[in-house]
Amino acid sequence: MVRLAGRRAALAGILALAAVSAQAGEADRPVKIGVLTDMSSIYADSQGKGSVIAAQMAVEDFGGSVLGKPIEVVGGDHQNKADIGLNIARTWYDTDGVDVIVDVPNSAVALAVQSLTRDRNKVFLISGGGTSDLTGKDCSPNGIAWTYDTYSQAHGTAKALVEQGEKSWFLITADYAFGHALERDATAEIERDGGKVLGSVHAPLATNDFSSFLLQAQGSQAKMIGLANAGGDTVTAVKQAAEFGLREAGQKLAAMLIGVDDVHSLGLQTAQGLILTEAFYWDMNDETRAFAKRFQARYKLMPTAYQAGVYSAVAHYLKAVKAEGSKDSAKVIGRMKAMPVDDFFAHGGHIRADGRMVHDMYLFQVKSPAESKGEWDLYKLLKTLPGDEVFRPLDQGGCPLVGQNTASGPAGATVK
Repeated sequence: MVRLAGRRAALAGILALAAVSAQAGEADRPVKIGVLTDMSSIYADSQGKGSVIAAQMAVEDFGGSVLGKPIEVVGGDHQNKADIGLNIARTWYDTDGVDVIVDVPNSAVALAVQSLTRDRNKVFLISGGGTSDLTGKDCSPNGIAWTYDTYSQAHGTAKALVEQGEKSWFLITADYAFGHALERDATAEIERDGGKVLGSVHAPLATNDFSSFLLQAQGSQAKMIGLANAGGDTVTAVKQAAEFGLREAGQKLAAMLIGVDDVHSLGLQTAQGLILTEAFYWDMNDETRAFAKRFQARYKLMPTAYQAGVYSAVAHYLKAVKAEGSKDSAKVIGRMKAMPVDDFFAHGGHIRADGRMVHDMYLFQVKSPAESKGEWDLYKLLKTLPGDEVFRPLDQGGCPLVGQNTASGPAGATVK
């Protein structure tokens, strides 16, 4: 019995020493940020390499180091495939020492990475992934949704148009998690405001030919055709709708998620008059213009809301690491939630218990060619949408963390 007790004590000592050594090794590593994005497909311009550049700019502006260690940024292309994105994220977390993953357009990929991040007790800062389920039924104590979501897009764009009298709708939806969530949230908003969705059709991601879907929308006789898609899909659909002459036939388009790069690609002759909701526009004020000028010098395009969101999220994360004197995930996330977000992207932003970063959104209309004074002078502001009104109420998302004083992940992390 004495020998057995001694062995147990020795084993416990070995395990404790190993744990201390692992913690010391972790502490000695640099802070490592992984930008997981779409480098090669329909979101490559709006996120892609530009998101990596935005993260690098945030690191440089912070000073390049924290806790006495350098800050590293790595990029990865998930190719809009959940299995590829998950494999990259797993390698980053388990082998490469990545502390935080940022961006992740494509909600199917983002949902998978959200689950893995919770299991590995790391940090996930979502700028590109848009399904409101990320802060709803699939919320996580380790995830923060930074830039937008399907609820805010629907609440901004669909609500404004229905209030203008556009009551009948047909939706063309991207056939994956993001599109389905946007269709769900848009339908709920349209019906809540007194409108009606006459039908919908699901189009595969990265569709090259929207003709059959546009014919179905045309046949519905709906006054509004809502595009529940994004990126290259939205650009293609808008171009082909113009070729079909839908506007001349009395139907209007509502791009439920369209960015400044998409409008620039379409051109004002095609995109003029579109109503859209954005989290950021480069020409809002001196702060946004200063960031945009620096970004454009490196990327050649103006920053999108997603890229600006990456910068803001990374900067806020690094401030929290410095304030805590640690990169422990639970402590850092707790600090991020305690600190207000105050930068060119958002003034007075705050992070809720469900992981939603709440900030003002903006309702814009695309200018006509005659109204524009330059290549990137694309939007006119219609209305500021207060964050506490445009994002889903905290108690309506179904997030299991809401109402808890603390939330613990499988790795034992506790987040205030």
